[in-house]
Amino acid sequence: MAGPLDGIRVLDLSAVVVGPICTHVLCEHGAEVIKIEAPSGDLLRSLAGKGRSPGMNGKFLNFNRGKKSIAIDLKKPAGIAALRRLAATVDVFVTNIRPDAQARLGVDAEGLRAAAPRLIHCSITGFGTGGPYAGRPAYDTVIQGVSGVAGCFEASTGEPRYVPFLVADHTVGLIAAQMIGFALYRREKTGVGEAIEVPMFENMAAYIMQEHLGAHSFRPPLGPPGDHRVLSPDGKPLPTKDGYICISANTDAQAHAFFDAIGRPELKTDPRFATIAQRVQHTKEYFHIRATSLGGKTTAEWLEIFDRVDVPASPYNTIASLIDDPHLRAVGMVREEVHPTEGATWAIGAPNYFSGGTAPARAPAPRLGADGAAVLAAAGLTTEEIEALRADGVLIEAKP
Repeated sequence: MAGPLDGIRVLDLSAVVVGPICTHVLCEHGAEVIKIEAPSGDLLRSLAGKGRSPGMNGKFLNFNRGKKSIAIDLKKPAGIAALRRLAATVDVFVTNIRPDAQARLGVDAEGLRAAAPRLIHCSITGFGTGGPYAGRPAYDTVIQGVSGVAGCFEASTGEPRYVPFLVADHTVGLIAAQMIGFALYRREKTGVGEAIEVPMFENMAAYIMQEHLGAHSFRPPLGPPGDHRVLSPDGKPLPTKDGYICISANTDAQAHAFFDAIGRPELKTDPRFATIAQRVQHTKEYFHIRATSLGGKTTAEWLEIFDRVDVPASPYNTIASLIDDPHLRAVGMVREEVHPTEGATWAIGAPNYFSGGTAPARAPAPRLGADGAAVLAAAGLTTEEIEALRADGVLIEAKP
């Protein structure tokens, strides 16, 4: 069976996380993704820690499964010409290089779509082109700070912090893949491609404002911004006798079942906790009760109790323990794999499925330039043209 994007070809001129996450999802659902890299490789190959061989760390492997790698020196005119020839053969072009650099290379939307009107050109930027921040460089932490993500920590704990994973990169990469899907759907109806701009700042700021403007949405404000339940410093995994547990008891039925489970049935009629509205008003006291009532039993014991009374609860996983989670193993999200050059690894599967057909498991991530000659040949370059690029140092190929 094939994925829904089977037959779609994607040229990926992006690096590090936000762009590769976008093309990772497209590849995961059947698209052919050709990854354009500089001669030194995607920065992520050297930025993300230890691997068995240079440029092949675990993070790179996870974000680039199934893609083809071609390494071209875009500082040379012949490299730019090869890139443009490749772009004319694909359905989707994805980049997170800044708009001025796109224009210099001639791979901006206007430049590429003039020769390929069906092309979907997706530019992932730090900031939208219509504002004063346009063109500024942006990494995940820059966006977390300016968009209010770090400010949520200050509102919660008194100290601004970054989420300790690249939440802006991941989120905006997924949004870019979504936008490309929408554009491909419209192309099916119109026969014409289009340019998409996906700015990181605007997307993350929208998340924060939708979640936390609250009473500040009104003019004049009806109160301070922020959902104090979400911002509560006690909104975190709760300690048990032997570890932690994660619970949420929002409805009256769930909260009352929780009170029964912890041996505090009188709280069901306490005027502070009897209804949703009362518990919201007294979030601090309610969360304190939740946080201090589970130390007498183990996590497994509480999970059995909460499952029986239909209170939402789950085990608490560390980063390392995720690969041993029985549910993730059962659904194929974590499986053993042997990479052809890197040896035994854990492979991360696709989390989403389609009844009409799901793409088969993808090949492991490529070494730098592993597919260069084959990709150029498929784009129509002759053997002589490919050899000339190789001889001029424009085409960089994987070392055995």
